Amino acid sequence: MDILEKIEGLEAKFHEVSLFLTDPAVIADQARFVRLNREYHDLERVLSAASRYKQARLNLEEAKTILHTEQDPEMREMARQEIDTLEPQMPQMEQEIKILLLPQDPEDGKNVVMEIRGGTGGDEAALFAGDLFRMYTKYFEMHGFKYSVSSFSEGAVGGYKEIIFNVSGENVYGTLKYESGVHRVQRVPATETQGRVHTSAATVAVLPEADEFEVHINEGEIRWETFRSGGAGGQNVNKVESGVRLRYNWKNPNTGEVQEILIECTETRDQPKNKERALSRLRTQIYDKEHQKYIDDIAARRKTMVSTGDRSAKIRTYNYPQGRITDHRIGYTVYNLAAFMDGDIQGVIDALIVAENAERLKAEML
Repeated sequence: MDILEKIEGLEAKFHEVSLFLTDPAVIADQARFVRLNREYHDLERVLSAASRYKQARLNLEEAKTILHTEQDPEMREMARQEIDTLEPQMPQMEQEIKILLLPQDPEDGKNVVMEIRGGTGGDEAALFAGDLFRMYTKYFEMHGFKYSVSSFSEGAVGGYKEIIFNVSGENVYGTLKYESGVHRVQRVPATETQGRVHTSAATVAVLPEADEFEVHINEGEIRWETFRSGGAGGQNVNKVESGVRLRYNWKNPNTGEVQEILIECTETRDQPKNKERALSRLRTQIYDKEHQKYIDDIAARRKTMVSTGDRSAKIRTYNYPQGRITDHRIGYTVYNLAAFMDGDIQGVIDALIVAENAERLKAEML
């Protein structure tokens, strides 16, 4: 089937969605408005790519006609150059449209909650968790993502036993979801006196942030506690109870089992803001639990998200003696460890996206 036949009717659909987005009744229904807004942007990307493809194909046909009918050598040479430029581009443009026509992960456009935890390796694992956090923050700065730390527990010699933070921006989950899993490091730890290379690990979890209307929480059943935040300096430290702790009994809709969720937030010196952020994390945790079947089904890369930090469940290895990074899911290896740890990780993310899209196209053809 011609690629343009596949997008027939999308213009009418795009026009229909555009009209819905101006309807006051739709605007008042936040869940529907957000869903339609995502659909609008998805259709806009497909139609924009299709428009570029149509124009290129038209130009190619005109150039071929000139080459076969025109007598002027100069005009024929210009047409030949146009054909040489456009012909190699056509398969790439078709591939772009095919990928855009694949069903999108509805979570991709969401902001995320990221969690990094030191796994096997004791103090060195906590130091590595700190290095990963720095790597991601450098990446966020390069790409215009914003982040804020919700809570953290420092390691005995530095780094983090655990750090939880929110990330916002365009297509954040679609970009960062590939980072979920166990990251393994091989290096001589700062704590090692004999100069031996050790292996340790840290886990990274990337959760799509839940919108308020996607999760039902009975706020009257939340049990709140306040406490004094620790930290360096400042008049508020250990004097004002700005830290908040919430406890909520969540009932599993599938099994009926009741589980207590405990969340602490000491992110700001403002107690109401900490309450708001703790509530946001509660929504995300419940959303994630209630969508576990979806999470289990979408891909193996997400299944490792809840791993305990065992080295056998690794997705990526950071080898310091060789300056090498290897992503084991796609056999991707590069030797630019210093730049990678400074946030230059887009190469591996792009490679993972390409590999996933190739698999999805293959499944679609089957």
